[in-house]
Amino acid sequence: MPMPFGELFILGFHGKVIPLWLKDFAARFGLGGVILFDYSCQTRQYDNNIASPDQVQSLCAEIAALPSGPLVFIDQEGGLVRRLKDSLGFQPLPSAKDFNLLDTAEKREILAASYGELRRLGIRYNFAPVIDVDDNPDNPNIGKIKRSYSADIGEVEANARLVDAAARAARIGLCLKHFPGIGGASVDSHLEFMDISDALRPEQEELFYTLAPQIHGDAVLVSHAIVRPWDAHNPMTLSSAGIGRLRRRLPETLLITDDMQMQGLQKALGTAAASRRALGAGMDMVCIGNNLFVQEREMAGLAEAVAAAAQDGALDRAAVAQSIARVRKRKALLA
Repeated sequence: MPMPFGELFILGFHGKVIPLWLKDFAARFGLGGVILFDYSCQTRQYDNNIASPDQVQSLCAEIAALPSGPLVFIDQEGGLVRRLKDSLGFQPLPSAKDFNLLDTAEKREILAASYGELRRLGIRYNFAPVIDVDDNPDNPNIGKIKRSYSADIGEVEANARLVDAAARAARIGLCLKHFPGIGGASVDSHLEFMDISDALRPEQEELFYTLAPQIHGDAVLVSHAIVRPWDAHNPMTLSSAGIGRLRRRLPETLLITDDMQMQGLQKALGTAAASRRALGAGMDMVCIGNNLFVQEREMAGLAEAVAAAAQDGALDRAAVAQSIARVRKRKALLA
């Protein structure tokens, strides 16, 4: 039986109906996960996958019924990064910065409602919480849009543990982001590679190692940041040295790339080449949102290329098999 290389992918798609290409992909290769978006970078409208709670619940059930039972992922951090908006009938969820100002009882109430809703809808993984410390309030991707809980690392950890308690009760997987910690960055990772060499504090990196094995779902999202002392030439998602450093501390954590269609990677390599390199460097799953750029037709070719690389030894088959096992472990945990 051929190795199910599709388990290594989290894919997005346009529209509110599962497209034929995605059904075919899951049937041919298996599929690790699907990511849902409300906003479409193609139409510049909030007209992508999400219309109402009933519609999302139905869509998630159809996704879960695809071959290999893909997990449904979403970015439901709160505030501006919140795919399920209360204006459409979903539970309210404030930004991390605003959430941090609430009392503990109110925090627990909000989280219980939000994570309970995710479970009812059929979503199984949330790309949250953000544990980047607010080291640069002018960071266009974190501080400026209130995605960090606090400049105090203790407050960041305390909030993350509250999120974990709610997620665990609702049986939702969490994925900490953005390793190794991009709160101190000064550029937007969606537009350019970030060099955080001078901004990264050791205690920020350590927070990922402390929290990841303890959170429900045990997953970490790896950023496209460059840390020169670890690897002068490659962002973390493509860096064998950077991912190896992470893997030594977190041997069983599920490692997921930030979206491979971010423009820094696009300018340097393109989606297909970057995805192959990420898997070769040791990532478990590559996330391709198919939102910034319509490349849906290329996805089957990418899975075929990964299979060929594993066949000819360019990819380590044993490492790939371990990655697939980590994905399937989460599917069993969150079923």
